[in-house]
Amino acid sequence: MLDVDFVRSQFPAFAEQSLKGQAFFENAGGSYTCAPVIDRLTRFYRERKVQPYAPYRASDLAGAEMDEARARLAGFMGVATDEVSFGPSTTQNTYVLAQAFRQWMDPGDAIIVTNQDHEANSGPWRRLAEDGIEVREWRVDPETGHLDPEDLNALLDDRVRLVCFPHCSNVVGEINPVAKITARAHAAGAFVCVDGVSYAPHGIPDVGGLGADIYLFSAYKTYGPHQGIMVMRRNLGEMLPNQGHYFNADSLYKRFTPAGPDHAQVAACAGMVDYFEAFAAHHGVMGETPVATGVAVHDAIRSHEIKLLQPILDFAKTRNSVRLLGPAEAENRAPTVALAANVPGEALAAQLAEHDVMAGGGDFYAVRALSGMGVDEARGVLRVSFVHYTTEDEVQKLLTALDAVL
Repeated sequence: MLDVDFVRSQFPAFAEQSLKGQAFFENAGGSYTCAPVIDRLTRFYRERKVQPYAPYRASDLAGAEMDEARARLAGFMGVATDEVSFGPSTTQNTYVLAQAFRQWMDPGDAIIVTNQDHEANSGPWRRLAEDGIEVREWRVDPETGHLDPEDLNALLDDRVRLVCFPHCSNVVGEINPVAKITARAHAAGAFVCVDGVSYAPHGIPDVGGLGADIYLFSAYKTYGPHQGIMVMRRNLGEMLPNQGHYFNADSLYKRFTPAGPDHAQVAACAGMVDYFEAFAAHHGVMGETPVATGVAVHDAIRSHEIKLLQPILDFAKTRNSVRLLGPAEAENRAPTVALAANVPGEALAAQLAEHDVMAGGGDFYAVRALSGMGVDEARGVLRVSFVHYTTEDEVQKLLTALDAVL
């Protein structure tokens, strides 16, 4: 059983007086930051805010911390250290990748995108049509929001170079079978780009085991600083044109980071792994390898989240005034719940705030997904989302508030 008291002790936000009594249910927009990340960030700015990798101690320590973050995250994800790179955001990382594919692909080549994605893993790729690239859309079921892997078969042929899809949507919430989809794409000769932004907060995945060629997620939604984290597997990364300075072309993790990274935030990302390892040690699930530890942490987090999520889904099913987007069973989805109503989602979120519940309303940059399910984009949805530091009492507070406003 997950020790929620221990978990919450690792997040300074829960000791802040200004946040007392507030139940936080907009974690899909950005999680609270764990103490090890804050400590590392503060230490870097105090002691090591110099140009890294120079031959003096402060600089050497700065570079070593940046390298540590990359290496330890790579270990958790089961990939090589130089297959991990950092950027200002996942959206910006994707735009850089799209430019590389623009240069690499020929007119008449094809890519597959979905209408389930956040715009970050959709818009940049769709713009390749400007250069004669065929863009094929893998569409969700308009009733359920489900992305059926069987529908992918009709879109795949020998012209497809890339398949882009989310690990889970930030409004549908359903967890897509990444390994299965990736295997199908690879069998057809295509690479895959997986948006993991909405999934990674619920347990950093074993990317090596999933087989994804590109895996993207955001540290600021995964208890860390505001950075985009990208895995680019070597065989693809060395094939695509270099997007960085020409003299960095031989460095895999610099090829798709044209701007200088935020040194302090990169270094602070090691604190994410500090936290996950402390979690594993406290709960007695440390593995023999970093990947095994990551898998164990993931499983413990998911078990707790599933238990807390089902009552919210059950409540939503009892309300004729709202439409639950995505699966009604907690095992099949992340704890990100979008509810469509006849009033704007932002208005409902404002009403929840009066009950000390922090939630969000709007389209959440998932306009194509909402449109594909027939949801009025102008009204958007109310979204309530949580992670493993959420308690049963907070869920009950949410349900009481929802009962009052819906």
